[in-house]
Amino acid sequence: MNISMMLDAIKRHPDYDKAGMILCHNGVVRSTSRDGRKVNGLRVSVNHQKLDQIISEQKQKPGIIDIQVEIAVNKDLKVGDDVMLLAVAGDIRENVIAVLSDTLNAIKTTVTKKTEYYP
Repeated sequence: MNISMMLDAIKRHPDYDKAGMILCHNGVVRSTSRDGRKVNGLRVSVNHQKLDQIISEQKQKPGIIDIQVEIAVNKDLKVGDDVMLLAVAGDIRENVIAVLSDTLNAIKTTVTKKTEYYP
């Protein structure tokens, strides 16, 4: 996973000259679950069809130029490892922030499924 490569891909987009902002999310494996239990690591599965649909829909939102996403799929990840990179490029911050938030929430609730490992 490489955020620099994602940014380079966005900067090569033919409409990049219309961008005023690129906003990035870097999700990592934390040492505790949401309920406070200690976590050794996790594994993520992805519904790729749903992911493609969400990205396609979000790219149609006003002011959005490009969206790049990379998820560490079917890998045994340990605490501190990158789980997901998401980058949204668009014209103004109101558009970009809203789309990053909507895209991230949609991915987390309908695309990915994680299995946490406990000691």
